[in-house]
Amino acid sequence: MLIGQAGINLTANIVSALLGLLSVFIFTRLFAPHDYGVYLLGVGLASVISVFLVGWFRNLILSEHARNDGTDVRGLVISGYLICCLAAPIAYALARLVGLDAAAAVAAVALAVAIGLFELTQDLLRARLMALSVMKATLVRAAALLGFGIVVALASPNGFWLLLAAAAAYLVAVLVQSRSVWRGTTITFDRADLSTLARTGLPLTLSLTLLAISSVTDRFMIANLVGAADAGKYVAALDLVRQTLMMPAMSIAAAFFPMAVQIHARHGDTAVKSHLAECLELLAGVTLPACVGFAVVSAHVANIVLGADFRAPAAQIMPIIAVAVIFQVLTQQYLHASFLLSGRNSLYLVNTATIIAANLVLSCVLVSHYGTIGAAWARLGADVIGLVCAFVLSRFAFPVPIQPGRLALIVIATLAMALTVGALDRRLPLADLPASVALVGAGLTVYAALCWLFDIARVRGRLTQGLTTFRAKLANSNIG
Repeated sequence: MLIGQAGINLTANIVSALLGLLSVFIFTRLFAPHDYGVYLLGVGLASVISVFLVGWFRNLILSEHARNDGTDVRGLVISGYLICCLAAPIAYALARLVGLDAAAAVAAVALAVAIGLFELTQDLLRARLMALSVMKATLVRAAALLGFGIVVALASPNGFWLLLAAAAAYLVAVLVQSRSVWRGTTITFDRADLSTLARTGLPLTLSLTLLAISSVTDRFMIANLVGAADAGKYVAALDLVRQTLMMPAMSIAAAFFPMAVQIHARHGDTAVKSHLAECLELLAGVTLPACVGFAVVSAHVANIVLGADFRAPAAQIMPIIAVAVIFQVLTQQYLHASFLLSGRNSLYLVNTATIIAANLVLSCVLVSHYGTIGAAWARLGADVIGLVCAFVLSRFAFPVPIQPGRLALIVIATLAMALTVGALDRRLPLADLPASVALVGAGLTVYAALCWLFDIARVRGRLTQGLTTFRAKLANSNIG
């Protein structure tokens, strides 16, 4: 079931990421770095605000809605969200404070509200393991953003209109799922329930908001220290890496987090630890080679995807960010499961405060001296510190399993793949696109062979079982 859910999520995220890459390909050619920088700054601020708007409900949805025992939390969720949206004027003031002009600030707040509603809708679907519905909304949102963005680029290529286009894309995706998610929901402003929700959700909301702040601190520091155009170049490279590399990790985590909650509730600690050990090996087995491989071929990717004004800094930034993603994934998509299962939401806050403090200090020092490259190194340093902090905290919460022997095999396979790709890259007299195809193909071949040799994530048994199932279905169809 884990592989099936993760496979559907991964398919959705791959197609969404491809549409996102196409968006970056088009937008970095049709928008000037300054205008694209304004858009990316607005998106960064909107992501922070939206996390604050929906953070209160994350654990409620995962702990109650995921049980699928008849409990209906939708009315409480939507009423609480409407109350949170009353903070929009404060969000506008914050946008103005960090340097956005009035029009961009309004558009950023509108985008934040749209993102929040979209994420709540998706969380309710994920909690019930409705992966196909999640995929549908994800693809609609990505396609709508691309379409609306092209219209804006041709009509009036500036950051304000592109932010509004993004908000419209999220709302369209919500409308697609509104019947299946929100039909029959009764909005009731129950003061007692809302007060309880606010008290229990505060630690997680603060920690997630701080984490979101830490993820955008570097872009705003660059914008204020060296200008919006440089921020646009930096964030274009950053988002290219994250859109590509975070999708497999998020696809796996979107499947195993709700399953972990159900297994823990029904079968106890031993069963869920076995489940988590399997999830960690699968998560690391996908994330580590993807990040390291991307770092090796990142110069080719920058030349293919980004516009001419964005390529030079991206070639320097992307390998550093790709490595940072490894630590971010292990922290947020695995170690944070410890805090969820233990019910100790305050640990999210401690871990996030550590990350944001590290990011702020490192960014202040490195951005002022090294510009966008310094921001990339600051992000890597903060993510490493965050991983160490999360691991230590997990020992005091729910001790999630770590299997060094199995992880070591993944590291060996990844290093062998990276050395092969790097050596081949130095000898290939090809243009960027054919070189990338050849290098990715070689890397996949080497890594797949080593996965089979080391039986990483039980690949032999899974493939054998899949082949047996396929043959059985084929035989049944022939008989029919």
